[in-house]
Amino acid sequence: MLVPATMAALAVLICFGGNYLTGQSMMERPLVVGLVTGLLLGDMKTGILLGASLEALFLGNVNISGVIAAEPVTATAMATTFAIVSNIDQKAAMTLAVPIGMLAAFVVMFLKNVFMNIFAPMVDKAAAENNQRALVGLHYGTWIIYYLIIAMISFIGILVGSGPVNSFVENIPEPLMNGLSAAGGLLPAVGFAMLMKLLWSNKLAVFYLLGFVLTAYLQLPAVAVAVLGVIICVLVSQRDLELDAVSRGANQVATTYDSKEAEEEDFFA
Repeated sequence: MLVPATMAALAVLICFGGNYLTGQSMMERPLVVGLVTGLLLGDMKTGILLGASLEALFLGNVNISGVIAAEPVTATAMATTFAIVSNIDQKAAMTLAVPIGMLAAFVVMFLKNVFMNIFAPMVDKAAAENNQRALVGLHYGTWIIYYLIIAMISFIGILVGSGPVNSFVENIPEPLMNGLSAAGGLLPAVGFAMLMKLLWSNKLAVFYLLGFVLTAYLQLPAVAVAVLGVIICVLVSQRDLELDAVSRGANQVATTYDSKEAEEEDFFA
């Protein structure tokens, strides 16, 4: 199991570390992580399908105030690896992603708030001395240390946990596996509910109801509903631009009229 563990760690390093190295390019999203993990493990189809499902789960995953949200990269990499290597049902693998993501989130929080602070005095000293070479070295050096530690979570988890997971899966009763599959099928709804809680607006409620009708009653696929949503966004944006232009024109005319009246009053005064 050394190879799958290495591939999972490499996927985390590429996606999680590469995301911040490339300026928040969204490489850390489960959809991309699942694709990369599946590609490295030779089962890209499973990686894409599981990544898309976990994308829906972690869609509204945001750290707000003291609430720590699950870390999606490690969760996706490990869940995808277990699904491919251990032949776990994809929906059951999704249930593994939640506790894995929460554990990884606490580790990441510790690294950010405690461990990486030991390098802060070095950065301050290099900045005060205008030592650009030291700043660049610290920048990339801390990047390597930080993301290697995070990648090691997946490596150790797959290496140590693959055996117990295989034994556990083989001994799971069929009713329990069916229950895990059903729970995994409900998890994307939880992700969408979290996102809706953040974005909900009474003005946008009509679009939510429209999407529900199109999906539930007209049986349109998600891609068709998304395309219709893009079309509606374009139309609404064009209308807002036209109304803004008309409003600016009216304000300009009113301003010109007021200025002429003021000039006439000044003249006759």
